[in-house]
This record gives sequence, structure tokens and C-alpha cells, in this order.
Amino acid sequence: MSHDETLKESLTRNGVSRRGFLKFCATAASIMALPPSMVPAIAAALESARRPSVIWLSFQECTGCAESLTRSHSPTVEGLIFDAISLDYQHTLQAAAGDAAEEAREEAMKENWGKYILVVDGSIPLGNPGYSTIAGISNLDMLKETAKGAAAIVAVGTCATFGGIPKANPNPTGAVSVSDIIKDKPIVNVSGCPPIPVVITGVLAHFLTFGTIPELDELGRPKVFYGNNIHDRCYRRPFYERGEFAETFDDEGAKKGWCLFKLGCKGPITYNACATAKWNEGTSFPIESGHGCLGCSEPNFWDMGGFYKALSQPAVDVSQTAAYALGAGAVAGLGIAALNRKKKADVATDHQTVTIHDLRRNDPSKTEAEDS
Repeated sequence: MSHDETLKESLTRNGVSRRGFLKFCATAASIMALPPSMVPAIAAALESARRPSVIWLSFQECTGCAESLTRSHSPTVEGLIFDAISLDYQHTLQAAAGDAAEEAREEAMKENWGKYILVVDGSIPLGNPGYSTIAGISNLDMLKETAKGAAAIVAVGTCATFGGIPKANPNPTGAVSVSDIIKDKPIVNVSGCPPIPVVITGVLAHFLTFGTIPELDELGRPKVFYGNNIHDRCYRRPFYERGEFAETFDDEGAKKGWCLFKLGCKGPITYNACATAKWNEGTSFPIESGHGCLGCSEPNFWDMGGFYKALSQPAVDVSQTAAYALGAGAVAGLGIAALNRKKKADVATDHQTVTIHDLRRNDPSKTEAEDS
């Protein structure tokens, strides 16, 4: 299929029925949290849309993000590659290698200058160009070169969006995110380690449908997927409200599905669609399978303290500022839960640092003397 062929023409040529096409549009609307009334508009936009070129660069990463994409079920990776987009360069999925692979990237850039979508996964090392290279080109140089002609950039995975594990203390490679380097292009951050498959494909489907990036939050993430924290959508939330917590991973509370807050769950400060979109074709997500959220879609999640330390336990010396959003919901299950929820919401909105002193002021069980 050529880039000049519309999606409708391509689908017709490949024997896709009108019914099947509308089903695809309905799925895309659902992914983007749009009402059913938008399905005809999406269908009309897609029918006339040209298949955009997509160049995918992989830097300091583990291939987990690409693996996640291949497990997308709505829309499927096959549908995206062959029916909706032209994936012209991607190390893991392309057949070409060596010089042929780099020629494909350069040709795609030349033919689609100013129109292609650049997808990046992995952080970019600034400490030494030799830490990570492709075809003898440093990650930094390749990113800058390819970003110049991109219409928009999708940073996939927490490594690309916030630096991720490579950036974790002591950050030996000097890893940074895409947005730390590129300042003159629209960037969509699809964070997660790895991101949910349908979130990746949903962002691409949105661009294909509307020709623009979706509405973003203050961290550059699409609000439709990152607008709520996992805690507020978690099916274990009622146990949290009643103060019913699992103390160990194999006690009676754990067997009954009680809240995993005391076992280190970072759901209250983590914004993602895990609890609603889930994984493996909507089968489950970590909390449902019995393990607390690690907060992997948030900045610096690797350095936010122990994975199995409850948020109410200081991750640093209490005489200093507490860790990022430390203690949101720290006195869970008590009569002041409403006050804590408000504090958590305020902190989540501003992404500001909270001190132990701030948290104590919301707890009437603490005396003024203790507070001072």
C-alpha cells in the first residue's frame, strides 16, 4: 500500500467489510473515551485519511515496550501496521538489518518530511555517546536528526518519558528523557514500564483520526488514559475505605482480596489506566493478580523508596522532605479519610512535595505539641 492510498481504499482492497470497519471505529472511540455518537465522525475521518509513516527508535531500553505493542488487542498491532499506519522503521519488527535498515529510515524521513510520527522508547544517554549507538550513530544524534522532520513524537515507556530505570540513582549513563532534549515538537508521553498496549495503539489511533495529539496532563500524558489514579478505580478501594488491609501476601486478608496499601501499593499516587484497561486482553492487572502497584508510570518511580514499603512510612529521614507524594492516604481507614483524600487530590494535581509536617496537620489525633 502506498502512503497516498486512503485507509478506506486499503481496507476495500484487502476485503475488509463495512461492518468490520465500523467495529474498528467503535473500538477506537471506546479507547479514546468518546461517546458512541462519535463513531460516524471517526469513520468519516479514517476513510479519507492517508496512512501515516511511523519511525520507531529504540534507545536505552529492554524491548518491553515493543513487546507490549505486539500484545495489543484493540486495535491489534497487525491492524495498525497493515491497515492504519506504515511502520517504516522498528528494530524488533522490521525484516531489514544493517545498511538496509538505516536506508529505510532515511528514505521514510525524506518522503514524509514534516508528516511522519516519531515513536521513541528508551532513555538517551548524555554521559558518553558510546554508551548506546545504532549503526555508529549516537542515540542523541539520531534522535535530533529524526525529530527534525516529525509531525509529532510519541515517547513510549517510562524510560523515554521520564528517564526510567537507566536514570535511577546514580544514573551512570547520564540518561534523560525525550522531552529533556526535544523542545520544538509536540510530544505525547505514554509512560509505564511497559505501557499498556491499548494505550500505545490508542494514541496512534487518535492521531490517525484527528490528525493531532490528544489532550495532555501536566506531565505530557494523554488525559484519557492518565486522568485518574489507579487507587480511585481499583476494585480493592472499598477495603481501603474500611481499613481492611493485607499484612502479608499470604495472610487471610490477602486471600480475601483486601487492600494492598500496607504492602507498598503505590496506586494512590500513580496515574494510569491499569485498573480499567488492564492487560492480556482485559484479563487482569498487577493488583488484581495479588501484587501492589509499583508506580511505574510516574517520574522517578525507581527511587521512590522500597516497593514493599507503605506510602505512610518515610522513604527518607523524617527531618527532611518526604518522598514524592509521600503519605497520600497515610492514615487510611480512620475517620479523617475524607481530609486525606482531599490532600491527596491536591498533591496529585500540583505534583508538589509534601512534608511530614503537612501530613500531621491533617491528623487531629496529633497534638499541637507533637506537630511543632
